[in-house]
Amino acid sequence: MGDTLEFNEIYQESKGSWNDGRLRFSKQNVVYKSNKTGKVDSISAAELSQATWRRVCLGHGIKLATSAGHVYKYDGFRDTDYEKISEFFKANYKVELAEKDMCVKGWNWGTAKFSGPLLSFDVNDSSVFEIPLASVSQCATGKNEVTLEFHQNDDAEVSLMEVRFYVPPGTADEGADPVEAFAQNVLSKADVIQATGDAVCVFKELQCLTPRGRYDILIYPAFLHLHGKTFDYKIPYTTVLRLFLLPHKDQRQMFFVISLDPPIKQGQTRYHFLILLFSKEEELRLTLNMNEEEVEKRYEGKLSKNMSGSLYEMVSRVMKALVNRKITVPGNFQGHSGAQCITCSYKAQSGLLYPLERGFIYVHKPPVHLRFEEISCVNFARGTTTTRSFDFEIETKQGNQFTFSSIEREEYGKLFDFVNAKKLNIKNRGFKEGMKGKNNEYSDSDDDQHDAYLERMKAEGKIREEGDGSDDSEGETDESFNPGEESDVAEEYDSNASESDSGSGGGDSEDEGKKKPAKKVKVVKERKPRKEKKQKDANAPKRPMSAYMLWLNSSRERIKAENPGISITEISKKAGEMWKQIGKEDKEEWDGKAEEAKRNYERAMKEYRESGGVSSAPAKKDNKKKPGGKKEDKKRKSSGGEKEKERGGGNDSFKSREFISSEESSSDGERKKAKKPKGGKPKPKSKESDDEEEAMTTPATSEEDSD
Repeated sequence: MGDTLEFNEIYQESKGSWNDGRLRFSKQNVVYKSNKTGKVDSISAAELSQATWRRVCLGHGIKLATSAGHVYKYDGFRDTDYEKISEFFKANYKVELAEKDMCVKGWNWGTAKFSGPLLSFDVNDSSVFEIPLASVSQCATGKNEVTLEFHQNDDAEVSLMEVRFYVPPGTADEGADPVEAFAQNVLSKADVIQATGDAVCVFKELQCLTPRGRYDILIYPAFLHLHGKTFDYKIPYTTVLRLFLLPHKDQRQMFFVISLDPPIKQGQTRYHFLILLFSKEEELRLTLNMNEEEVEKRYEGKLSKNMSGSLYEMVSRVMKALVNRKITVPGNFQGHSGAQCITCSYKAQSGLLYPLERGFIYVHKPPVHLRFEEISCVNFARGTTTTRSFDFEIETKQGNQFTFSSIEREEYGKLFDFVNAKKLNIKNRGFKEGMKGKNNEYSDSDDDQHDAYLERMKAEGKIREEGDGSDDSEGETDESFNPGEESDVAEEYDSNASESDSGSGGGDSEDEGKKKPAKKVKVVKERKPRKEKKQKDANAPKRPMSAYMLWLNSSRERIKAENPGISITEISKKAGEMWKQIGKEDKEEWDGKAEEAKRNYERAMKEYRESGGVSSAPAKKDNKKKPGGKKEDKKRKSSGGEKEKERGGGNDSFKSREFISSEESSSDGERKKAKKPKGGKPKPKSKESDDEEEAMTTPATSEEDSD
């Protein structure tokens, strides 16, 4: 028998809902930790007075009773666990684990017994059911009836609303009403808040972010009373899970967060956190409504009758003493700006994320608290809108995902080091080439591997900074330009204007050309000369196709036949899906065909180069004209000749439009025939053929002039 016994998936009932957790029996104590809330119940071994083993709905359960009157019930054990638990209890706790059967007769007439915080309904000394009085929210009495109402749990699918007991007359002592006696026994242990007596202290007009508004907080020995203009809340100290004191990023304000389970309700809205906002400059002198002896006896030096200091210190000090919980503050984490938090957004609301020693907390809308124990993994994701920020994703073991977006990229190094130090599982750690594929995104790696995401963020930052520098230089040129002053830009405009004027015929003067650029405001930059493109040779061998393209050409008709009416784009999509499903052997066959086509291409290209068909130097352009523009040259030549004839410039022998010459028409016809050979493609004319044509037309014009 070992020193400890541990059991997983042990359930504890909480207001009608089952919460799973871990239970550990040790020589010193019994510890149960809830997986949902992280709350720890610790029972000292010396306090255990009774242990009962019984058959329940979730297998078998243990009921533990303490000498102080508290009762703890844990279910989910197996039948085989009874022997080792019984031996452990006898050896270490000196308590016998007794077996007790539940009554399953279904009778509704029996005896009500009050034992500590439980109301047990028994039939023939066997328990039918038990009601934890802490779950009772209200107790009402009638003539011979007592009605119990219960707190509702939002996590429970089905909730018990109320139970009515019929109390026959004459069952109590003489002179006492049995109904009232039954109700008083219930109210003595029930979770019914009654504001009787004076408050220990009162805090006036505190700013509350959740629920929003200003509230007066009245501190009672057993509960907290929030009194506002519209709503009132009474919060028992037993529902407080944790207390947080968080500094604001501006270093002038403080958040005081109270975690609640079950939450407070306002209509259909549930508030799991109570968030108060304080200014560090607010001071307060506080006097407790108790004498010094009573304060010393009840709070054991944690509080004094007269206290003074900052308002947030007074509230946190009083709450810590009455709730008897530790206050959680941020640990050693420091962000890029020196603050202990990170500015981010959650669900389109901006807030602050605090990395704590045992979890993360986000304030304030909506508040989120995530413990390291319930975190499955974290992920550093790239921002969706800009590269200046990134997203921090947290995935819990229950499958929930929380995304905190718009985090400045300067915070990445600090946050990554923090997460790495806490040994949390990081999804995208260790990329060597950035985000190449989704398969590698979820692979884990050792701590000493290269962090590619950080390097990628730095590279993108350098590119962006260079881009910002070029934008600044462009802005400076725009500001320095002045149309009225003489500058290099104006001279450039003048030269362009004179060239264009002289090219069009020289009709405008130089002064007019200089005035025109002054009307333009745009800055024209000197463009680099474009690289001359190589002319494509139609006779050169064509490049080989890939294996996929060879397969697609052979399968295109088959795809059309199998899918009648399919569009071209759908053919490509369908072919891509079919190519992925092709086996490895078939792909190797097509790869072999592609390699063969590549070898044939290289062989043909080598022969073509040896024959002098292709030269390595770029092709020269004739008369500085664009490649492949022979038709455009002819059009420009013909249109230019017609314009010159209409203007009358550049021709000594002027002919009217009505003059017709047979020789000229015949020569024109021959010229057209020479231009269009039978092959279909126009043959390029040489300079000698042009001179011959001009020589043929010259005698005809001279004979006509002589006539």
